[in-house]
Amino acid sequence: MFRILTQFRNLATISLICLILGWSLPAQADVKIDPQLEQQVLEIIRKHPEIILDSVKTYQEKQQQKLQQSRQEFINNFQANPQAIIDDSPTIGANKSKTVLIEFSDFECPYCAEANKTLKGLLAKYPGKFTLVYKHFPLYQIHDQALPAATAAWAAHQQGKFWEYHNTLFANQKQLGETLYLDTAKKLKLNLTKFNSDRKLANNSIGKDLLLAQKLGLGGTPSFIITSPNFSGPVKLTDIEKILQGKQ
Repeated sequence: MFRILTQFRNLATISLICLILGWSLPAQADVKIDPQLEQQVLEIIRKHPEIILDSVKTYQEKQQQKLQQSRQEFINNFQANPQAIIDDSPTIGANKSKTVLIEFSDFECPYCAEANKTLKGLLAKYPGKFTLVYKHFPLYQIHDQALPAATAAWAAHQQGKFWEYHNTLFANQKQLGETLYLDTAKKLKLNLTKFNSDRKLANNSIGKDLLLAQKLGLGGTPSFIITSPNFSGPVKLTDIEKILQGKQ
């Protein structure tokens, strides 16, 4: 019995409980639970629920430590070589600046549309002061047009019109859809054949941005990370101007 209790304190606990409750795990979907072991486990859960709570708490703490480590590694790399992090993402503002702001955004997110207004204001108020980088973070699980809009904007980027396209999508957020995507491409005089072809090629690049957001543990949009002479790390939209002014 004590051996089983000890085993409950490692991460295998979570897998075992999931299996008992009928939740299939990808790598263990075909595993059979011995009825006797199942009864022992259920009895332990009934008599010692704190074991489960302790296991979950330990798991969460380890995950938080991993997240903090991943974020710090990213920030270190960001400070050392911003261009490697920027990669081929769209940028606006200063061509070369010691202050680089990365925005993770979703074209269907209403908060992102509001943030876009704020960022446009900061770019106008502090010309040449910082570089803004756009990373795609479409919350496609809850926003039907998030991914189609992202692929359309990515295609516009291939013809040097990302920011014009980006601003139009946010300004017409309630009209997101195929009609808007094509009409905007026409108004910006994009090559429509290339535009439609490039939309089909966007998933790899957008996927890289999504993986980065996941690695950094970003839970929603918009999310911001900045590197500057006086501060580097995740930042709230309301604090960006303070950093640009050197007050943080």
